[in-house]
Amino acid sequence: MPLSTGRVRFVGDLIVCSGLPRWAFKRGGTCIGRVYLTRDNDSDEVLEHEGVHVTQWKRYGMLMPLLYALAGTNPLTNRFEIEAGLEKGGYQ
Repeated sequence: MPLSTGRVRFVGDLIVCSGLPRWAFKRGGTCIGRVYLTRDNDSDEVLEHEGVHVTQWKRYGMLMPLLYALAGTNPLTNRFEIEAGLEKGGYQ
């Protein structure tokens, strides 16, 4: 990962790339397919939350970004964030 200055590790199906600059994503990190990009937001709970997003990506494929956008930017009402667990994602 060219922007990653941290380690890259595998956690279940998730590929965690840490050490990225904060401007690379809006919140604590972002999941694209199996890859979770973050600076340092990689606690066990957050990675469990992101693992659900991996399952969502498997289910919806390349429609995932569109469906996620249509679900809205508020994580408290976004069905994908709710399914992944708001508390584990750091939203409650």
